[in-house]
Amino acid sequence: MTCTEQIIINSIKMKKKNVLYKMSEREKDPEFWRSQARSSLQSALDRQPNTNVAKNIVFFLGDGMGITTYTAARILKGQLQNQTGEETVMTMDTFPYVGLAKTYSVDFTIPDSAATATAYLCGVKTNMNIVGVSAAGRNTVCNTQSGNEVTSILKWAKDAGKSVGIVTTTRVQHATPAAAYAHSVSRSWYSDADLPDSAKTDGCTDIASQLIKNIDIDVIIGGGRKYMTPKGTQDPEYPWDYSSRGQRTDGRDLIKEWQSSKMAGKVTSNYVWDKTNFDAVDPETTDYLMALFEPGDLQFEEDREPSMEPSIVETTEKAIRILRKNPNGFFLLVEGGRIDQAHHDGRAYMALHETVAFDYAIEKALELTDEKETLTVVMADHSHPLTFNGFPFRGQSILGKSPLWATDLLPFTTLMYGNGPGHKIVNGKRPDIRNVTTDYVQLSAAPLQSTTHSGEDVAVLARGPMAHLLQGVFEQNYVAHAMGYAACVGADLRHCQTPPASQPTTTDTNGAGTAGVSATLLGSLVSVMLTFTLLV
Repeated sequence: MTCTEQIIINSIKMKKKNVLYKMSEREKDPEFWRSQARSSLQSALDRQPNTNVAKNIVFFLGDGMGITTYTAARILKGQLQNQTGEETVMTMDTFPYVGLAKTYSVDFTIPDSAATATAYLCGVKTNMNIVGVSAAGRNTVCNTQSGNEVTSILKWAKDAGKSVGIVTTTRVQHATPAAAYAHSVSRSWYSDADLPDSAKTDGCTDIASQLIKNIDIDVIIGGGRKYMTPKGTQDPEYPWDYSSRGQRTDGRDLIKEWQSSKMAGKVTSNYVWDKTNFDAVDPETTDYLMALFEPGDLQFEEDREPSMEPSIVETTEKAIRILRKNPNGFFLLVEGGRIDQAHHDGRAYMALHETVAFDYAIEKALELTDEKETLTVVMADHSHPLTFNGFPFRGQSILGKSPLWATDLLPFTTLMYGNGPGHKIVNGKRPDIRNVTTDYVQLSAAPLQSTTHSGEDVAVLARGPMAHLLQGVFEQNYVAHAMGYAACVGADLRHCQTPPASQPTTTDTNGAGTAGVSATLLGSLVSVMLTFTLLV
């Protein structure tokens, strides 16, 4: 036995007695697993594709929610309910159709949230840092933007007469929501103060101003107040905080402009910035809602003060209740954006709690919509270099430490990062975390101020009309086209076009319509008769 093997055995013996190890007696019975498999098999056999036209689309985007994050959040959700966790069924797990999307951008193997958002919302892959512009646009080069703009499925839906909305836990000008309505060769041009003089001269505009100009968006919920108001404007929630004050140098108050534009029409609109007024908004009598709860991004779920800021579950519910009044249906983008930001900080604890809240929002959306007419899609834009390792015991805290110690005789956490701010080698040694709780910055292999993204494929989960289109392995930009086809919005309207009266209305076992079969038989008969005549 090697020294390493002995260390492994000893460390497991030392830790096993302190680990919460729960194994149901029923799991020891082979029939438990056989019965479970039979049920899953029958469910798959009974599954019939829903080929309806999607009246509504609810599109959930977990920013940075790679497969490791998804799996770890499933375990955390169960453990928060006093279960072992591994066997937990997330709402996302119930989606019958699953695919994998390739996430690379045109210029990088590993993408950012701007390039990916342009892909899955606009149906076109592009370069890093760019939103709503094709790959002909160059990062921060304004004169490459004009003529290369691409539109999103949110606009396609609006042009088709549907109501549209955006819900995010980040600022509403951030990369993911921005790709739904804006065109910018820099995702960072949040307000006009962020644009270089050359960009202003060449005619580029900031993302915040495009929010209220490009598309008539019915529901806008998130953060980002400071990009909407003139420089120095005190924030209503943090008047003493200079970093929270307005940033615009053009003197425009975009919030007031939005309010004025809605007052001009015969609609009911509300602008709110706090939980009290948000709760007072009656979705049955509200046509338009802009709710900006923070100067920048919203609070992490674990830091959120419930009396001051609504959860993603509450914002999703309010948005759907407002949008679903439209008899033509709606498109709603819901982004769990702070999953990504927690990962960038190396804080798996925060990222997983964000993902659990995101899953509850999906559950709420399913409660409020009819699957016969609503296509619900859940996916990530990209992943993060989060690893799940170390042979933890069943039921051990997903946020805890592995019972397996390393060869330096020190413990390590079950979740770790490939790079990021958690690199803590001092004098050639890792820190001793035996007496440290793991709501902290996880260890990383390479030192960076911010964890990077990672490049593996991401899961795409779907249910509802034409959800079966989202199976297999495909390019990320395919998602927008599949959703557009399902709802008959955008360029491809084949799914909702009524076939001419002469076209077949029934189908035989080979997929040919009855009328088509009759025509084929008649044609064959004529050919035979002509041939016979010639021979005679």
